[in-house]
Amino acid sequence: MENKRFTIPKINLLLKLLLIACLAGVLIGSASAFFLNALQWVTDYREANLWIISLLPVGGLLIGYTYHYLGKSVVKGNNLLLEEVHSPKNIIPLRMAPLVLLGTLVTHLFGGSAGREGTAVQMGGAIADQFTKIFKLSSNDRSLLIIMGISAGFASVFGTPLAGAVFALEVLLIGRMRYNALLPSLLIAYVAHYTCLALQVSHTQYNIPFIPDFKPEYVLYTLAAGLLFGLTAMLFSKSIHFFTNAFKKLIAYPPLRPVLGGAILALTIWAMGTTKYIGLGIPAIQESFIIRQPYYAFAVKLLLTAFTLGAGFKGGEVTPLFFVGAALGNLLFLFIPLPMALLAGMGFVAVFSGATNTPIACTIMGMELFGTECGLYIALSCIIAYLFSGPTGIYSSQLSGGGKHVLFGNFKGRLLVLFYGKRSNN
Repeated sequence: MENKRFTIPKINLLLKLLLIACLAGVLIGSASAFFLNALQWVTDYREANLWIISLLPVGGLLIGYTYHYLGKSVVKGNNLLLEEVHSPKNIIPLRMAPLVLLGTLVTHLFGGSAGREGTAVQMGGAIADQFTKIFKLSSNDRSLLIIMGISAGFASVFGTPLAGAVFALEVLLIGRMRYNALLPSLLIAYVAHYTCLALQVSHTQYNIPFIPDFKPEYVLYTLAAGLLFGLTAMLFSKSIHFFTNAFKKLIAYPPLRPVLGGAILALTIWAMGTTKYIGLGIPAIQESFIIRQPYYAFAVKLLLTAFTLGAGFKGGEVTPLFFVGAALGNLLFLFIPLPMALLAGMGFVAVFSGATNTPIACTIMGMELFGTECGLYIALSCIIAYLFSGPTGIYSSQLSGGGKHVLFGNFKGRLLVLFYGKRSNN
């Protein structure tokens, strides 16, 4: 029997969704604009007042207590959005938006290593879901609203509307997409994006000045790079899950986890003697396209981000994934005869692809950010990274819609067991 959740919406529902896309898109785009401006302010303040990093345990205590007493219903973050799409139960509390906004700003103010997409996506999902009651949508239909919120949040925070729309469809099920949400997801992504631009918010620009012709030997180089990007994505995902579980086992009382984590982070940053690897790391990402980076840069950012988020601080994973991927691509320039900027751009989106299991969205994002000329390199590296990133990703509530590759099914993954260890049902 056909699942009703996956049928094409009736025309009246579609009209409602398109109207909601216009209304919610403006609200979500405005929220993202406020968030990006506030994030820039706290980052500038931290860099001008480095003493504040010593207060990371205090920031952790604030986040811990806030979520413990006010945010238990939304503490799952992005995973809550995915769970509500798969099994709609309760409207996402609007408090998710201000709580994740505050938590992320506090994390960045005091020097945690985190991103921003999780914040924008959660704000988008929470805002969009409030229209369920206004338009009297069914529990099944409201899953489309959450998808739209994810799309708008992602598109507006990165300035990539097409990638945002596809990401919201692709991230739900590994190997499948929700095409019935395609039109409203696309519309709300562009509304939110242009709303953000109208509020004078600018997005980071990247440039790949030279892209060589796609020769046979370059295919092999791209395959090798994609494999390494995929394994790094798997390491990133496993590291976050490891630190999250470690803090849960070590400290039973949740508010104290980011306190201990903040103290360790503050000491680590002081010992390193640099703030290059905290916060978003945008300057280091841009440098990866033009000058050599330390060989260990990608690993340091990976560990600091996994530790920060595992300890209970708030923020996203995607911008740190950009850092990790771009820095790794920069390192591979020593061994792979492709342009440095191209390798950095490939890693930028490919590690993200592997960690989130969204190769199509990441390919589109790469072309939106770097230009269509690099499309073949970007697409191949994203696909290979996706295939070799392991059976799971950074989102534990992401479900499998089918195996990543025929090897997982017909041949039981024997050729990939070296990379994944014990085979999963994915």
